[in-house]
Amino acid sequence: MKNRIVKPLALAVGMAICTGVLAAPGGGFDIKELDTSKNACNDFNGFVNAKWVDANPIPADRTRWGSFDMLREDSLNVQHAIVEKAAKDAATAKPGSIEQKIGYFYASGMDEAAIEKAGYEPIKPVLAQIAALKNGGDVAAYIRDSYAHGNPVAFRFGGNADFKDSSKQIAYANQGGLGLPTADYYSKPDFAKIRDAYVAHIARTLVLVGTSEADAQAQAKAVLAFETRLAKASLVPTELRQPENRYHYVSIAEADKVTPHFEWAAFFQAQGADVKDGFSLSQPKFFAEFDQMLADVPVADWQAYLRFHAISEAAPYLSSAFQQEDFAFNAQTLNGQKEMKARWKRTLDAIEGGMGMALGQLYVAQTFSPESKARAQELVANLRAAYKTRIENLPWMSDATKQKALEKWATFTPKIGYPDKWRDWSGLTLQPDDYFANVEAAAKFNYAYMVGKIGKPVDRTEWGMTPQTVNAYYNSLKNEIVFPAAILQPPFFDAKADDALNYGGIGAVIGHEMGHGYDDQGSKFDAQGNNVNWWTDADRKAFEARTDLLADQFNHYEALPGKFVNGRLTMGENIGDLGGLNAAYDALQMALAKNPKEAKAKIDGYTENQRFFLNWARVWRGSIRPEAQLTSLNTDPHAPAQFRAIGAPSNMPAFAKAFQCKAGDPMVRPADKQVKIW
Repeated sequence: MKNRIVKPLALAVGMAICTGVLAAPGGGFDIKELDTSKNACNDFNGFVNAKWVDANPIPADRTRWGSFDMLREDSLNVQHAIVEKAAKDAATAKPGSIEQKIGYFYASGMDEAAIEKAGYEPIKPVLAQIAALKNGGDVAAYIRDSYAHGNPVAFRFGGNADFKDSSKQIAYANQGGLGLPTADYYSKPDFAKIRDAYVAHIARTLVLVGTSEADAQAQAKAVLAFETRLAKASLVPTELRQPENRYHYVSIAEADKVTPHFEWAAFFQAQGADVKDGFSLSQPKFFAEFDQMLADVPVADWQAYLRFHAISEAAPYLSSAFQQEDFAFNAQTLNGQKEMKARWKRTLDAIEGGMGMALGQLYVAQTFSPESKARAQELVANLRAAYKTRIENLPWMSDATKQKALEKWATFTPKIGYPDKWRDWSGLTLQPDDYFANVEAAAKFNYAYMVGKIGKPVDRTEWGMTPQTVNAYYNSLKNEIVFPAAILQPPFFDAKADDALNYGGIGAVIGHEMGHGYDDQGSKFDAQGNNVNWWTDADRKAFEARTDLLADQFNHYEALPGKFVNGRLTMGENIGDLGGLNAAYDALQMALAKNPKEAKAKIDGYTENQRFFLNWARVWRGSIRPEAQLTSLNTDPHAPAQFRAIGAPSNMPAFAKAFQCKAGDPMVRPADKQVKIW
């Protein structure tokens, strides 16, 4: 999805984990999929997943394929049936109902003839605006106007809880404006070919709106130079993980001193944003450079930059020539995808971005049972108890810091399945026959909804993820853990499955999300969600000594020839995995203690403890295209799946005991390198 569909900024949300597991009917799994030619103590990921990966190549319209992706495909198929029915019944549906609006949205997105006929007519007014710009003041006015219509330009803007007072929402302005994945792509030799491909892509995109080949080439080079300058003033992903780099509260007068050519009061007025005392100008260095560019970059270069991005953001919703060019670079070149997704999937992407929570309301009515919710709540309660015990028994943490950690534990808010109250969509008007207009209307509606919350108390009942999303997340500003309905159903989670499978699957996910509250960044927020230090200096030092070991472990995992995992970028997720899997294992032991018969029984020849770890590894089975892997290594806070399958278990004596592994086996890390944090 492009930024045309506006969502609130996730400035402090713990990194969401993407996971899934494939199970046979009844919650089990087929042991014939295990590659018994491999030794579990030497190559656990291969033992569990190699046969499946070999038998399940990546589909042409995907950049990766695995357990999570298959589960997501199931969710998409359910959504597909919902929107097909909504489109069919739209004419007779209750006027203004979410069913009718989703029906109109989907029908317009599937009307390829109308979209082709429109060509790029829908963006001609924007292109005319850009062509009329005369100076930096005009550019600033254009940015204000574009944002007011829900279309981000040059930087990112939104509302979120105040890092220092999480009870209220404030405005945040953040770095942005780049067409390549990170700032490193503009300078490092490793990405020279991608930069060349990007320039060619920009030129081809400009030609599609009638720019001559020669002018398009010149403008493309100007765009790359423009973005390179922005990139030099931008922070890289490892730096952006630090809360202090995502929050810089200033008054409007102080912000204007950083950007004398860009008036923030005028910007906020245009957005209708209630910004009185101040806001977070989160990366001052970036905004100082942005402002200087308003003053010294020729307006023709600004026009080239704005023109390209206006086209690029609109491309997925325009005629096929624009869609194909967008796909060729962003999906094929950057991520190795072979074929474009089917039209219905792309339209569903737009609906997810524009009316995702409304679609979720229809989704949960069909898919989420009270039994599943009750079983999930039981698992959450058991994981909470296990995590509390682990905190209480930490040998390296002082009582003073433990008390604060337990206060945070006590205020964890779990959200399961779907929101308690649904959002009102009555202000959104859609049409049955104009896809681009519908995308724009949804973008403007969502943007206004987000801006309207600035200056008001934080709504702690609100969700940041739709129920149909196969994922989960932790939000440090609300100290909440959230598990959408789509991840709380078979085959990933089965209320009828044995404890080992559920604790090794969704149980570890629950523990993982709790662990984000205590990872290297989440641990910088307190029980109320405020960015304050609740650690003694000695305890923080002891914690960082352990996280350094974990970073070193992942730094040695080679994902591509000569390309290694960034242990600092993936630190939060790796801490979540390690703490979450340990807590889930402890919770399983508590459950088995209540049922000794089950604890001693074997299923398909494997003990419950073995099945726990087998299911954990199956969560991470899959493969990824080399291009997508390279992009992920530079942008994704999650380590590659095969290393998540082995990373946490190799630090756990319980794994070695379950599979009778010996010291020196690859899955048994040496005592001096074994990582124990939470």
